[in-house]
Amino acid sequence: MTAIDHEAEYNNRTRIAEFSSIVARWQAASAAYRPTARADLDQPYGPADRQRYDLFRAGSPAAPLLVYIHGGYWQLGGREDTAFVARAFAAAGIDIAIPSYSLCPAVSVMQIIDELRRCLAVLWAATGKHPVVAGHSAGGHLTAAMLATDWRRWPGVPADLVRAGCAISGVFELAPLIPTTMNRALQLDHAAARDASPMLWPPPPPGRTLIAAVGADETPEFHRQSRALTERWAAAGVAAEYLSIAGTHHFTVVDELTRPGALFDRIVALTRA
Repeated sequence: MTAIDHEAEYNNRTRIAEFSSIVARWQAASAAYRPTARADLDQPYGPADRQRYDLFRAGSPAAPLLVYIHGGYWQLGGREDTAFVARAFAAAGIDIAIPSYSLCPAVSVMQIIDELRRCLAVLWAATGKHPVVAGHSAGGHLTAAMLATDWRRWPGVPADLVRAGCAISGVFELAPLIPTTMNRALQLDHAAARDASPMLWPPPPPGRTLIAAVGADETPEFHRQSRALTERWAAAGVAAEYLSIAGTHHFTVVDELTRPGALFDRIVALTRA
């Protein structure tokens, strides 16, 4: 059996030549949209500098709530770079909150998970709405972590706070990242990787919904991770779907959030369910 080259499988920034130009395009679109949108910007959910979220409003008090978590291998990015995804959802009648979070190596992946839990609890207190959670790459991992969280342990929120999520291009078992260059910032050992892997946690309770979406042109490991999570959770009674998005890779799959199509339409349907 051929050994897996984990660096080649997981390092999309070096694998995809147009990575920098794609991110620059996202940043420009976000910079143009963010100050003109109907939004509550820079809302705190904790004391740290990056514990802030932007809430883009559709206009109706009854609008459902989507929380979108950015990617960047838990070490790059922020809400300011990702505002562009809010435009189409707001136009579809959906409120969308986009948080930033502290980054590795200043914090651990488990600490980031707890920050997002804090953010969702604060959003519940502010809106009284059950969020659908979606996220890309590291945000896909964090989406699965929010769906698998035992919210009974968090005061002031319902036990079913997160009922549905869409994890896009996520990594759900982190051990394969240990031998990669990404781990210089993540600083994972086998114990830390195990603890931060939603694939290895108890699955969410029956009745929850997960879409694990992957660009069709992504590496086999990204497809394997999403298939494995959906299979494991479906066996536990979760309504879990593996979704391959034709004609997209690890970064262009995010552009599918800006227009109607298989991915956008699935997320809109989740928020309206």
